[in-house]
Parts: sequence; structure tokens; C-alpha cells
Amino acid sequence: MEEIFYISTRGSEKKLSSAEAILQGIAEDGGLFVPGALPKISQSLEELKDMNYKELAYCIMKSFLTDFSEEELRECIEQAYDDKFDTKVIAPLAKKEGAYFLELYHGPTLAFKDMALSILPHLLKTAAKKLNNHKEIVILTATSGDTGKAALEGFANVEGIKIIVFFPEHGVSEVQKRQMITQTGDNSYVIGIEGNFDDAQNGVKEIFTDSNFINQLKNNNYMFSSANSINIGRLIPQIVYYFYAYLTMLRQVEIKTGETINVVVPTGNFGNILAGYYAKHMGLPINKLICASNENKVLYDFINSGIYDKQREFVLTSSPSMDILISSNLERLLYTLSGGNTNEIKEMMALLKKEGCYEITSQMKEKLNDFKGGFASETETFEAIKEIFDKTDYLIDTHTAVAHSVYKKYVVQENDHTKTVIASTASPFKFTRSVMKAIDEQYDKFSDFELLELMARLIHDEVPNRIKDIDKRPILHKTVCEKDEMKTKVAEILGI
Repeated sequence: MEEIFYISTRGSEKKLSSAEAILQGIAEDGGLFVPGALPKISQSLEELKDMNYKELAYCIMKSFLTDFSEEELRECIEQAYDDKFDTKVIAPLAKKEGAYFLELYHGPTLAFKDMALSILPHLLKTAAKKLNNHKEIVILTATSGDTGKAALEGFANVEGIKIIVFFPEHGVSEVQKRQMITQTGDNSYVIGIEGNFDDAQNGVKEIFTDSNFINQLKNNNYMFSSANSINIGRLIPQIVYYFYAYLTMLRQVEIKTGETINVVVPTGNFGNILAGYYAKHMGLPINKLICASNENKVLYDFINSGIYDKQREFVLTSSPSMDILISSNLERLLYTLSGGNTNEIKEMMALLKKEGCYEITSQMKEKLNDFKGGFASETETFEAIKEIFDKTDYLIDTHTAVAHSVYKKYVVQENDHTKTVIASTASPFKFTRSVMKAIDEQYDKFSDFELLELMARLIHDEVPNRIKDIDKRPILHKTVCEKDEMKTKVAEILGI
């Protein structure tokens, strides 16, 4: 097997092993780690077809983590995809209204982030052991709602690791917020910021690249790493479920071997859809990757114009995990589109920071044809929830509704009836108010926590144990800070 090394999108980092890249999280030059080459799948789709999720995860991930032994990687996978998921298949596929909903929310925090953040702590611990690292690892993470809880869940009480999560105090759902601020664990810290997700993400990146602060950490036997999708160890596990969806369709004789599918992904930070792009270029028969945006449609505009412009009004929507104007993982795509031209990437990222926008070259625009972009308004999002439920009794969350709305418009506009997988990224139980209000306005008079029980009754199910009685759990994290106080709060926590 060809050994895979990792390099920075901005070029000033030496080649690193996967263990080094996972442990470091972000390159010292501020760039993101990417594989020097994308591996191809080593077995045919027919050979992969009957594998369970764990077996498939090993086959895909071993191609990227070439410095991990088989025993190390299998152990990480075994610990990740166990009974913390409420279904043995890990990622079920539900056929509804002519599309295939890939349910990525059966993990402990009811969101797709569990698919990667269940394994990242094990990859990180294994990497630290392999590299003989004795520093205490500080996981520093910004969240738009779901990454934070999934990371806290994965890293809670893990020896040798502290985790600090920043979230927009007024930019997440009540259930998301309560999941984080009630998190137990002696090593866990949760801080709300007066700002939006982009402010939190920028603050984390600035801390990561502050050389003086990094030296202070080293002198106190600490080192930073990340649980955001800027960490390549977060991104690689996400590739697996696109293969799993396709192979499930093969097993169920919904498609023939080699038949192409489309994939619709609701995304704000571009990591989830980038994993699909990597899957396609590894050999998975994907026709179009349809990027679904909410009213913060910076990615839609980019895909259609080649111009990335964050200078616009920031909109708080009912799909808060997509309320993002700076899509970090897009930098990894730009690296590929540019043919690995790190000077171009540095120039574009400098323009984004200084002027708030950049434009890609005509050659890069031509290579964007794997993608289509669409967006859904708030009204269209609510209509999608109600329409699917009225026709099928199937309840979807707001982010999945954005994707379904975009999918329906795409089919009409492009007259493309290719079989399509929709990434269903969160349980409707995480966004009770928006989802139930979409079904019937009368539900708006109830509290978010009363709506949990009403939603369960509506779909003849039970409130998931992970959030049952969440409103009665003690609030353990009450700190709120201004966006320019983030580094100070980190220093206070670490005592430096």
C-alpha cells in the first residue's frame, strides 16, 4: 500500500504522517492538512458490498492512515462504532418521496458529527502514543451547535486531554445549548461567546496560530489539537458513510454496480460535502455533489460564480449549524482545484481576511463541475418538513429539510432523475420548536422541552434517552465572554 503523507494547503509545512497531522490539528502556517494524494479504493464495489460499517470503515480509513497498524486502526473503529449508536447498522438509509435519506444521527448526540467524533478521540490517543507525546493535549473547538456536544461526549474524562468548546451564545437551538452546558467531565469546559460561529471559529484559529501563546503552552507541558473538521482525523471517517450509502443501495437492489448516484449535503463549513468529494475521487460512482445552503448562501454563490464573498448580512436561521459565512474546509477543495498551488491558496486566504472576498481562476472554475449549488429560504425549509411528514409520516430536521428543498428544485431545473442520497444530518428532536412549528403553528406556544414529548407522540416513538429530561439536568457551564476574550479564557482554564 502506498504510504500517504499530509501537507499544508499553504505550503510551508513539511510532510507529516497521519498521526502527526491528527495530533497537530492545524498547520503552523494556518493552513489545513491534506493528503499528498487521494488513494483509490483497493477492492471492487462488489467485494465491499456485504461489509458491515466497521469492516468498511477499516477498508476506507486504512488507505489514509497508512502509519497506523491494522491492530491500532481496528481497535479505534471497534471502540467508536459500538452500542453508543442506537442502531447496529450505524447509518440507516430510508427511502422516502423518491430520495434516499442517509440517517447520520443515531449516535450519542443525535447529529452526524458523532460519525467522526466517536472515533477521533481514539485516533488522537493512538497518535499521541505512537509519537511518544507526553504533553497534555488541549482540544480547542468552535461549534455552530453539533460539533461541540459530539466532541465533549467523545473526549469527556479522557486521561491526558482537556477540551474547551466555544459556541455562539445566541446562535444554537435550546436543545443544542442545553446538551453542552450540562456536559459532565472534569476535563470539559464550555463557553458561550457574544458573537456568531464565524467569530468563534476565527478566534480558535487565531489562538492556534499565536506563536507566543503556543510557546507558553509548551513551557507548561500543553499542546493544542482540534476536534473541528479542520482536523484531518475528523474528515477521513466521514468518507466512509458515502460508500456505505451506495453499498446499501446495491445490497437492496436499488442500483446496479457502477450506476452513478447524486448526493445532496446540507453544509455550512463544507467538511461534510468535501468528504463526499473525496469519496468520488477514490472511485465511488457519484455524479453530482449538490451543496445545499440556507439563507447564508455564501457557498451557493461561490459554486455558481467562482467568487467567495463573506461581506453580507449574517442571518440567524432555523438550521443554525449552517449559519456560517467562512467555510473553512473549502480551502482543502481550493487546494485540489488549483493543482496544489499553495501560493494561490495563500493569496486567496489573505484576500479573504483583508477584503472579505476572493475569486478563483477560470481553470479552477472549470474543475468545479462536480458540484451544483442550491439554497432554501426559511419558508421553503418549513414547507419541506411539512410536505414530507404529511405524505410519509417521516419527520426530518431543519438542515435535512434544506437539503430536500434544494434536491426538489435541482430535479426540476436540471431534469436530472439520477437516484439521490440526501445526507440527513440531525435528528428532528434537536430542533423541536422549528420542526413542530413547521407541522402546525399551534405548537409554538409550548416550550422546547415540552415539544420533545409532543414530537415523540406525533411520530409514535419515544424521546431519545440522550436528551430525555435534559431540561432537568444541572447547568454546569455558565461562562459567557466577548469574542476578543477567548484567548484569555483559555489561559485562565490552563492556569498560564
